[in-house]
Amino acid sequence: MAGIGDYLKDPLLGFMYGKIRDAGAIRAVSLDVTNICNLRCAGCYYFEEGMDSAGKGSVRKLSSWIESEKIRGTNFITIVGGEPSLELDGLHQLYQSFKLNVATNGMVKIPIAGFEKLPIGIALWGNNQTDSKLRANGKIDLFKKALVNYKNDERAFWYYTIAPGYAHEVEEVVDRCIQNGNHLLFNYYSDLSNLGGALDHRNGFGAVMEAIANAIEKYPSKIYNTLYFNEIIGTGRLYNSTWGYDVCTNLSENLSINKARFKNGNPFNPHFRAYNSDYETTRRCCTGINRSCESCFDTWEHFSWIMINLRKHAGSKEEFSNWLFTTFIFYGLNRIIEIDNIDGVLSQIHEREQEMSLIKSNG
Repeated sequence: MAGIGDYLKDPLLGFMYGKIRDAGAIRAVSLDVTNICNLRCAGCYYFEEGMDSAGKGSVRKLSSWIESEKIRGTNFITIVGGEPSLELDGLHQLYQSFKLNVATNGMVKIPIAGFEKLPIGIALWGNNQTDSKLRANGKIDLFKKALVNYKNDERAFWYYTIAPGYAHEVEEVVDRCIQNGNHLLFNYYSDLSNLGGALDHRNGFGAVMEAIANAIEKYPSKIYNTLYFNEIIGTGRLYNSTWGYDVCTNLSENLSINKARFKNGNPFNPHFRAYNSDYETTRRCCTGINRSCESCFDTWEHFSWIMINLRKHAGSKEEFSNWLFTTFIFYGLNRIIEIDNIDGVLSQIHEREQEMSLIKSNG
């Protein structure tokens, strides 16, 4: 019976696996670098659950936190908030010490100087009108502003969140992002404000998944989602598991409320903590305190769900490829590994996925 060693004889798979192996394991945490934001987006998990009430830690406290996390072995941080671009001094401290990814609303440009290789995910929730309505109450054209701020910026990719009823906007929005010289990573909208209608995640993401698949076909060198990754998030199914708290891998390991989850037999990240903006306390997970995990479609959490389940993907070359493509893209977009020609590699990944799909459909 073929195994991983046999799969790695494939030059593409061998190249990717070697890059990941050389980079080593990720020991990640998330950190709210600030509790301040210049927007109030509809359905923002941060303010929906009052995460800003943790307060803001001092510069000295952040320095102490950095040293503590170095000792603990942390080597990658997802920076959220609040709005990280409003806390550039703290962000720079972190950038000097760790591999980072930062999520920003795009209103204030994170300068290149001092952040030369910082991966920046720019929030986007639709075309100009939809994005403005959902994130700025129709008062600011956020998309237009962010396009200017990050035009041809190799650090930046669009973190495009799509609600079930807005799949028809995807082609237009993607075209503009690509023309701006950026890559894209798709995310799925969760209706935490219970606005309903076209925003209701309970309506399902079938049309959204199809629109993303079309975008991948049109721009294979620019899209970080694979078809497999798209399916896992959109359906909430990974083999015999259904997405939810019982399988989520990124839960604060130091909180007693998560102990029962850690004992249920499903894999988890034993290093992970979701730190609040006081640089001290942690919460249940990065995107929630009490919310139902069934409403979480966060791309980062689903990356981790796939990556930690290598064993489930070892049964065939196709399954292993699905795992490897997902893991490689995560390492690459976060610059945990440096890739000379990311566009070319993405094209190869999407081409290989199409080949696997044809083989599968032909029986």
